Amino acid sequence: MIPLVKVRMPPPEQLMPALERVLYSGMIAEGEEVYSFEREFGEQFGLQHALAMSSGTGALHVAFLVCGVAPGDDVITTAMTAEPTNTTILQVGARPVFADVDPDTGNLDPAAVGRAITPATKAICVVHYAGYPADLMALRAIADRHGIALIEDCAHALGARAAGSPIGTIGDAAIFSFQAIKHMTSVDGGVLALRDASKLDLARRLRWFGLRKGVPRTDVDITTPGFKYNMNNVTAAIARQQLPTIGEAIARHIDNGRYFDRAFAGTAGAKPALVAAGAEPSYWLYTLLCDNAAAVETALVAAGITASKLHRPNHRHSVLAPFAGPLPGVDRFYDRLLHLPCGWWVDDADRDRIVAVVKEVAP
Repeated sequence: MIPLVKVRMPPPEQLMPALERVLYSGMIAEGEEVYSFEREFGEQFGLQHALAMSSGTGALHVAFLVCGVAPGDDVITTAMTAEPTNTTILQVGARPVFADVDPDTGNLDPAAVGRAITPATKAICVVHYAGYPADLMALRAIADRHGIALIEDCAHALGARAAGSPIGTIGDAAIFSFQAIKHMTSVDGGVLALRDASKLDLARRLRWFGLRKGVPRTDVDITTPGFKYNMNNVTAAIARQQLPTIGEAIARHIDNGRYFDRAFAGTAGAKPALVAAGAEPSYWLYTLLCDNAAAVETALVAAGITASKLHRPNHRHSVLAPFAGPLPGVDRFYDRLLHLPCGWWVDDADRDRIVAVVKEVAP
């Protein structure tokens, strides 16, 4: 089978010496390996202030808190995402308010976001679904007009760009995920990126029980309770060894994604998800919209090609259903949605095979 997602690790001759160095260094918790990774990741992906975290979900939790989201607040969000985007809103005691998506992109529709704003709205959480950037400039304008935070969930979108800028630099906060099957993995882990340097101290304390690192524990006064969200040196060592070649891997995702865009243009019964103006996707997954998605999926699987919808619209979960009204854009997008493999493991012959099956069955 050609898998839809796949774990990517550096070659053992590169990774194992780095792991051995850290494992036997006497310092395997948060330390210089973590701080070096923060600097290197920020430089590579154009992020001014990057903090390494134990997961993308932990990073998102801290992002909401440093942006002032509190119990009773509303956060405008999307149902087309992995569940942690929205369960984390519940975790901070806020209320997820589902805005509709553009049925041709799967990303938040700025007009729907604008209609959802109320005095209770504290933030907009935008997901760049499957690696396709949302309309960030329109969402930034809405956030600025209403004096609320814009938080980017970039878990699917490492290496993407929007409006000429690296993804994660337009929101007030942004998160990245290094969970096992993302573009880049450290087994698990994440990064919180912040625009405002004044929020860094609070974010660092929130990731470590409310304590400041580098200060004797007997001298520290906890003023805000925090969490155990720090990255450790072992995870950071894996992450650092990914950085020299992750650009090549993302470039292959992009090359395959653009190939599919060209190949499926004008295909009867199927079309590529729309790429927003000024967006440069990183195609974590290739998103195809099919009139008969179930039949195409069945044919692909029979041909040894994994394909699926991958995520369930979050408002269809019982815990989140009370927060959703009608979402016709989500329904339309999800009915036609089919994700295809387009990662670094998909070679030229594989992608030709994928195209041939889709074109045979889609009409």
